[in-house]
Amino acid sequence: MRPKEPAVYILASRRNGALYVGVTSDLPGRVSIHKQDLVAGFTKRYGVHVLVYYEYLPSMQEAIAREKTLKKVSRAQKMALIEARNPEWADLYPEIADWGT
Repeated sequence: MRPKEPAVYILASRRNGALYVGVTSDLPGRVSIHKQDLVAGFTKRYGVHVLVYYEYLPSMQEAIAREKTLKKVSRAQKMALIEARNPEWADLYPEIADWGT
């Protein structure tokens, strides 16, 4: 079992496409659920499956606060945040996935 690691993340449907901001204590598991469309909702409806940004935080309270902040900022600010770390909008899932667990 993976240890709890609070994280905030942004998924995209494609470069400059639909964006989704979320928070979780199990980033690899949560992104996997989004990618497999296991839960009905925004990410399934709009095909938002590409992990383009994430940050781990020290506590779940801080992760929730960061998520609220990111949800309030403009789309342009979210895109700037993504492009500062991930200018190609590559899927970052392979760098956080626990393959074989």
